[in-house]
Amino acid sequence: MLINWSSRDIDIFLTLSETLSFRQTAERMHLSQPAVTAVIARMEAALEVKLFDRTTRQVQLTGPGRVFVEQAQRLRHTAQDAVRAVREYASLQVGQVSMAAMPSLAATVVPRAYARFAKAYPGVRLKLLDTLSGPAFDMVRAGQVDFALTAANPAYPDLDYLPLASDGFVLLLPKTHKLARSTRTISWLDVAELPHISMPLPSSVRQYADAAFLEHRIQFAPQFELEHLASIKALVAAGLGVAALPELAANVGPDTGIVRRPLMGPDLRRPIGLVSLRGRSLSPAASAMVEYLTQEMK
Repeated sequence: MLINWSSRDIDIFLTLSETLSFRQTAERMHLSQPAVTAVIARMEAALEVKLFDRTTRQVQLTGPGRVFVEQAQRLRHTAQDAVRAVREYASLQVGQVSMAAMPSLAATVVPRAYARFAKAYPGVRLKLLDTLSGPAFDMVRAGQVDFALTAANPAYPDLDYLPLASDGFVLLLPKTHKLARSTRTISWLDVAELPHISMPLPSSVRQYADAAFLEHRIQFAPQFELEHLASIKALVAAGLGVAALPELAANVGPDTGIVRRPLMGPDLRRPIGLVSLRGRSLSPAASAMVEYLTQEMK
């Protein structure tokens, strides 16, 4: 026979095993005595054993009844543990947030958000992977991360994109460069002939730089192509060239020996957004982390 008992049925049985009185059990459970009798009868029918011996004067547990008390107590404790675990998860007492982020964001915005989040929810484990957008999308699909923080809208049917912010481009110059001392607006065309230090394709930084120069019908050909922002800034500080970077990327590492100036004409804005798997809800902890990241972006 199919066992179809509720947690309340288990509580009724355990209360009766304690009181050995249908009347007292009915009072404690706010039921009628016939309702209590019906629950016990249904349990005995399902188990095909008597759980209680009843007389007009006395109610006693049978041998199978005593065995079932132990198992019912385990069931109740298991159910209580399950409810407690879900409530702790929902209230961010426990859990995990896994995120992939572009290196420029992993070194600037994310640490500040993680630090505030960790202070507010110390029981939640945090995981961070710094990578470019393409690999980040694959991590989201594979379930390795809850979401990715990128500068690229994936435009794939299985991924959702939530815009969070955008940052403009700045030009990093050696302090000794003549443009560093100028107060006029600097355009992309002004710096087209200068030696550039940029990131390689397919990075979003390089794609935007290529697009900016193409507006002036110029093929961008940087003198140095480096993957690490700290290396780019070190070469600029050494006077080996200039670097056009989004502001968040330019914030990675110190500006020692460097001057930064806004780049105009065109005034590019690199969007920053959150990529998640379509149709999959974020966990309570991941949803809370999105709020922290949004605040830091602002």
